[in-house]
Amino acid sequence: MTRTRILITGASAGLGAAMARDFARKGRHLALCARRLDALTALRAELMAAHPGIVVAVRALDVDDHAAVPRAFGELRDELGGLDRVIVNAGIGKGAVIGGGRPGANLATMTTNLVSALAQAEAALEIFRAQHSGHLVLISSMSAVRGLPGKKAAYSASKAGLAALGEALATELAGSPIAVTTLLPGFIATDMAARAGDTRMVVSLDKGVAAMVAAIEKERRRACVPAWPWRLIDLVLPYLPDAAILRMS
Repeated sequence: MTRTRILITGASAGLGAAMARDFARKGRHLALCARRLDALTALRAELMAAHPGIVVAVRALDVDDHAAVPRAFGELRDELGGLDRVIVNAGIGKGAVIGGGRPGANLATMTTNLVSALAQAEAALEIFRAQHSGHLVLISSMSAVRGLPGKKAAYSASKAGLAALGEALATELAGSPIAVTTLLPGFIATDMAARAGDTRMVVSLDKGVAAMVAAIEKERRRACVPAWPWRLIDLVLPYLPDAAILRMS
């Protein structure tokens, strides 16, 4: 099935903006959300100039304002005449050693990456249930596969929670006209990855996003992207000794 009307959160930069560009090249209509309306407006102008046949709708949205999420999704659905796919991409990579005196960074990470992702899933699935079709995509992380220590603990826990949510929804909705995909990206060259210091096995933004979009289009239930080496790491990571995990973190 071709999903022609796609909503992406966290679309002003990084993976979200790159996915928007990739889907625009495929002729899809887009609904883009992020906190920075100026960046979204510039992206809309870029996409519509390069691809005159598409519609691009934008809304300023802070996904941590949970009451605003269903309003924005509803407005964008109405503007596009429906939504075929919602990509829950908005996330942050803050983090600190737990108990180290910086709880705000960890609480913000858990809120945005898990609780606010749930708010987005709620809004998307309400729309999909009403129209009896849709594809929900949750952008988790390879960090979900194994709890990571130190300043990455809250981040990996938030992404593990999101992956569990995706698994639960995929099980619940199997056989229905609503599909659910959970993506676990590895290290992809974004500003957020650079700030986190993730430099090992990094792929370019274009290559990483191409793998993400291909997996989304196949509507796989769960996918590690890019496939190499992350499918192998997905199998091995849960069984590595703690000492190996500490060296990697």
